[in-house]
Amino acid sequence: MTDLFFYIFAAITLACAFAVVFSRNPVNAAMFLILTFLGMASLFVMLEAYFLAVIQVLVYAGAVVVLFLFIIMLLDVKEESKAKLKPLTLVASVIGFAILLVGVVGITSSDNIKATTETLPEAAGATLKNFGYELFTTYQLPMQVTGFLLLVAMIGVIVLSKRVKTD
Repeated sequence: MTDLFFYIFAAITLACAFAVVFSRNPVNAAMFLILTFLGMASLFVMLEAYFLAVIQVLVYAGAVVVLFLFIIMLLDVKEESKAKLKPLTLVASVIGFAILLVGVVGITSSDNIKATTETLPEAAGATLKNFGYELFTTYQLPMQVTGFLLLVAMIGVIVLSKRVKTD
């Protein structure tokens, strides 16, 4: 039964991810991105990684996609016209996909990743309290820099969205 749910959630996640890439309307793409994140959260729940599932929904599906929608609607992005595919772009895409495919097959077929749970090191103190303590003591400066960069990005979007009226 677990395998069936995995295949269902994986199919939903992949279908929505393809819909994000191939959607011509940016608002629809953002909505499909929410569904992709929810599919990933359901896969995390199946792995019993409940904290990651909640963070996936709250941070990504909740905050990041809402910020994307805010930017899309603020900048008034129009539907893109169909761009012509250049031969060089097509060749580069095929080569890049082939390299990616060879890499994934090479990694998954190697014996290095077939470790058992006995060989993995135990997580020393990997609790949520320790994570929060490290986040706000050791990594306080990167957190503040990230917050400042997000603030600058929001101000930049507001400045870019102001239309200059010509008489």
